[in-house]
Amino acid sequence: MGKEVRPNWDNPVQFVLACVSYAVGLGNVWRFPYLCQMHGGGGFLIPYLIMLILEGIPLFYLELAIGQKMSMGSIGAWTAISPYLGGVGLASVVTSLYLCLYYNVINAWSFWYLFHSFQSVLPWAECPLNSNQTGLLEECVKGTPTQYFFYRETLNISPSIEEHGGIHTGQAMCLVLAWVLTYVFIVRGVKSTGKVVYFTALFPYVVLFIYLIRGFTLHGALNGVAYMFTPKLEELANPTTWINAATQIFFSLGLGFGTLIAFASYNQYNNNFERQAIIVSLINCGTSIFASTITFAIYGFKATVNYEDCLERTRLLLLNTFDLAEESINMDSVFEWIERLNTTFPEQFAGIAHRLEGCDLESELDTAVEGTGLAFIVYSEAIKNMPVSQLWSVLYFVMLLLLGMGSMLGNVTAIITPLQDFKCVSNISEELLNGLVCVFCLLLGLGFTTTSGNYWFTMFNDYGANFSLLFIVLIEVIAVSYIYGIKRFEKDIEDMLGHRPNWYWKIMWAGVSPLLLITLFIVYIVNYIQGGTPTYQAWNKELGKSVVMEYPVFAQVFIGLLLVSSISCIPLSALYVYCGERKDGRRLQLRRSVNTVST
Repeated sequence: MGKEVRPNWDNPVQFVLACVSYAVGLGNVWRFPYLCQMHGGGGFLIPYLIMLILEGIPLFYLELAIGQKMSMGSIGAWTAISPYLGGVGLASVVTSLYLCLYYNVINAWSFWYLFHSFQSVLPWAECPLNSNQTGLLEECVKGTPTQYFFYRETLNISPSIEEHGGIHTGQAMCLVLAWVLTYVFIVRGVKSTGKVVYFTALFPYVVLFIYLIRGFTLHGALNGVAYMFTPKLEELANPTTWINAATQIFFSLGLGFGTLIAFASYNQYNNNFERQAIIVSLINCGTSIFASTITFAIYGFKATVNYEDCLERTRLLLLNTFDLAEESINMDSVFEWIERLNTTFPEQFAGIAHRLEGCDLESELDTAVEGTGLAFIVYSEAIKNMPVSQLWSVLYFVMLLLLGMGSMLGNVTAIITPLQDFKCVSNISEELLNGLVCVFCLLLGLGFTTTSGNYWFTMFNDYGANFSLLFIVLIEVIAVSYIYGIKRFEKDIEDMLGHRPNWYWKIMWAGVSPLLLITLFIVYIVNYIQGGTPTYQAWNKELGKSVVMEYPVFAQVFIGLLLVSSISCIPLSALYVYCGERKDGRRLQLRRSVNTVST
């Protein structure tokens, strides 16, 4: 496809919003707060911001520059740099395909929760009755109503990955709806996406701002916010804190998927991508902190409610055991009365000691949850305790849906744009090609709506992208710095922007970023080896909680295939090109010898 017929963004704002919509996703809401909680609250911001400067912004800049210069998708762009590097683009497409297969399942869950929010009583607010209508369902009572609704009503989950069942019809319909919406958003390529991103990029901030106001008015919210911004500086001496900060920056910006290259390929040739790279990276970082403030306000509310419920149960236990007047013990004097009664009536107190709970606000705040557990269980539990809970539920799941759909636009674009650069599909209309990709992903994604589908979802989420993306971006930065050449890359940037990149960018590309990526890559491999047999969280309905189980052999083999399938594209493609060139060389040599003989 020639550059003269390639569509462009209507204006630079569309491109920035597309990048923001793609980069600002669910990880900002459910992964970053978890890492803050795990690594010392506000203290985690220090390594996070340092890694943004050393790794995030330079690599983001590099991918935008490649896409804008080559005006092609990932496969075409890397092939143009060197035929031996075409596999880098292919690896990005394969990784994006894996992501697309399971990512829209999250959007399906958001639809499911959104539709169930329009009820007088939220269905995850209380346990349903058993089949005899004589009591509450045992599975729900042993767990919590929010856990029961997620694992049983939403997923209808099996006890393990080895026990298979049919497709959950409701989830399958929600997944179809998610893919139909994705297709509508991308049906005409960049022309459609450019209009949609105004909504998918901006509206989540409206909801986040509303939640910020609501969150700070909740009882106990300041306990959570204070917990977040009280730094535990001793965590800075923990290497894991720095590794997690670097990893979070890397994945939060969406590096290595080919999406940024695809988006930038639709820019005008002289578009100022340098400024845009800095703007989008800072917006993404700021959104993580902003969303975490809201999350910790809700954490504080939930933790305070749980803490006060615990105190109330303890208060009632003391009143009933020692036959005290109702007003004699209040919430503030529970611990004082425990000491007094233990001293005064030691034998009687010993009889209830095993029934006393360890009520502690700090331990409630220390309970770290990430991923779907945070988004669909912890948040749901907090929402059900809010006044007019249906309104807050609708707002929250609409926001989740838009964050997820915004990222899906980028994920699908990373697949479609490289395909459109091939001559064999150039005769297929854009609408038909987009539709075929969506249908293909939908059909494969239906496997995640079966009873064991959530375990496969977890497998794809844990192993489908992390390892391969580190390797892909490492090859990218080495290829640009040492194969294509920094000086040549500088000239390309000067041709587009009118000035060469300064020393900061060159030092990051040539030295700091590759070293960081190599470190992350080695740490990932070491952790994987030391971790032993891979495990997953399985729902045990008899216990009403998740239990750790080892993946069976067939699942471990599949994990191995996930890890190597995408990165193997790089050496295999290079080998294919090498063999092709040798074959062509022999043909040329044979032709020359024939010409010599005939002469």
